[in-house]
Amino acid sequence: MSTIADNVLRVSARIDAAAHAVQRDPASIGLLAVSKTKPAEAVREAFAAGISEFGENYLQEALGKQEQLTDLPLTWHFIGPIQSNKTRAIAEHFAWVHSVDRLKIAQRLSEQRPADLPPLNICIQVNVSGEASKSGCAPADLPALATAIAALPRLTLRGLMAIPEPTEDRAQQDAAFATVRTLQESLNLPLDTLSMGMSHDLESAVAQGATWVRIGTALFGARDYGQQP
Repeated sequence: MSTIADNVLRVSARIDAAAHAVQRDPASIGLLAVSKTKPAEAVREAFAAGISEFGENYLQEALGKQEQLTDLPLTWHFIGPIQSNKTRAIAEHFAWVHSVDRLKIAQRLSEQRPADLPPLNICIQVNVSGEASKSGCAPADLPALATAIAALPRLTLRGLMAIPEPTEDRAQQDAAFATVRTLQESLNLPLDTLSMGMSHDLESAVAQGATWVRIGTALFGARDYGQQP
């Protein structure tokens, strides 16, 4: 049975190969380990294998893990849907938020970010495939939303995040990720981040410019939703 350390090596090799295939520096692509539904011990194992950036979807679960792992120099990313009543805890306990899709949430994060912490890094989630079941702002609404968020204090707008409709068709994967990249380029803002690509499509995401790939299953195995509080 593969260990998390084995999986880290495999995923890192996939990222390196994908980057070299399009003449990109692998160091420009961050590996964000998605540890939702996995215990703190799994995060410790991943850290021991060289991972320090972790993404969480469920606030209460994440806060519990953070408490158990205060001895490790970890950077925490919130990547799940955000309810208004959760913004204060997110603003206080995370360095990145990848899933902002409306101005009200960004305003609350800005107001609630503690003054003694660095600005909160923000990605706007775009619903690039137009799926009713997915969070994310519509592409047509993106320019106004990005301009408004970029002006908020205590936040730094870094770029876009997307979860395209799953497909095994590489051409469709490439087209969706290329759309995200084009949307970002059209904003005319100083953005440096594209958070896109998961275990099944990271090669396509890297080819289209991803700077964070969000990898869960390929590192930790299948999700155990029974662990979610």
